[in-house]
Amino acid sequence: MSTRLLAAAALVAATACSAEPAANQAAPASTPAAGALPFKTTVVADFDAPWAMTFLPDGRMLVTEKQGQMLLVSADGQQRRTIATIPVDAAGQGGLMDVVPAPDFASSRRVYFSYAAACEGGGKHVVLARGTLGGQAGGEQLTGIETLFAARPCVEGDGHYSGRIAFSPDRQYLFFTNGERQKFTPAQDPQATLGKVLRLTLDGKPAAGNPLAAKGFAPEVWSYGHRNLLGIAFDAQGNLWEQEMGPKGGDEVNLIKPGLNYGYPNVSNGSHYDGRDIPDHKPGDGYEAPKVWWNPVISPAGLMIYSGSMFPQWKGDAFIGGLSSQALVRVDLNGTTATKGDQWPMGARIREVEQGPDGAIWVLEDGGRGSQGRLLKLTPA
Repeated sequence: MSTRLLAAAALVAATACSAEPAANQAAPASTPAAGALPFKTTVVADFDAPWAMTFLPDGRMLVTEKQGQMLLVSADGQQRRTIATIPVDAAGQGGLMDVVPAPDFASSRRVYFSYAAACEGGGKHVVLARGTLGGQAGGEQLTGIETLFAARPCVEGDGHYSGRIAFSPDRQYLFFTNGERQKFTPAQDPQATLGKVLRLTLDGKPAAGNPLAAKGFAPEVWSYGHRNLLGIAFDAQGNLWEQEMGPKGGDEVNLIKPGLNYGYPNVSNGSHYDGRDIPDHKPGDGYEAPKVWWNPVISPAGLMIYSGSMFPQWKGDAFIGGLSSQALVRVDLNGTTATKGDQWPMGARIREVEQGPDGAIWVLEDGGRGSQGRLLKLTPA
């Protein structure tokens, strides 16, 4: 086997998703040659293992780095400052993760973020926190940092934290993803928050009216039976979409509905890493099936629903970063249905996708090409 093939095989093995084909898989998304990309790419900045980014109302950006640095970055990407250093557990898939401004950021200056942390009694978990961006222009710092919620139980291991954040369209609730931490069964455990989508108040408390609390579930749970949920976003119609890494195959895009069981680890369109089969989703099995799934996998990271005017042909569609696939992936959304769109080769692992204030598409690389993780701006070709 050539050196290039060996390197590619190692990369796929390291992403917690495989590229094993499946006979019943839908037709693959298109993968044009690099010269056929429908956008031009501008390199804006380079970061040290970035994980997430978000835009502030004034066009500046917040960027998180794996080792715990939260950066405030100028709109052109040329200036940056560390506004907080969070004491994270950065082993494996841990680190400083998502960052999202509060719905009322313009007045409150609050910023929500997530990170992996060690527990006092042993084990690790993902934490939801917030702080306030204060200080004079040019000298801002994130202050008043407080923990709002911590996943439970604490478990050993360094994987599948998830930790993605989305606010409801009415600005009243916060949705937070907890991965099953590579432990399988917590995804179906009513008392664990692991392997779940949670609905919280803006203060991190269980939201009133969560659908499963009366059935003995942890009061925060909105949906369950998930694996590693690395993207969550609302569309313009108020539908909540989520993507997650499957096991050995079977990456998913799901339409999240209250109280439903999405099946993992009892059903999946993938298989266990040790070769054991997992029953596929089937009509009438009692589990909610994904709207779109991939095998060979894309190793999804980040999720953005496009609402801008710079690419009008894609308005309302979902965009996903691909890690092992080194791709930017588009999914056609039409109401509550989804189908595969495009899969564009990017030449590097894509960790995050965001929409800029002007409708440009911004992506963060997960390292590669001699960089630690470039920030790219995509505009029409």
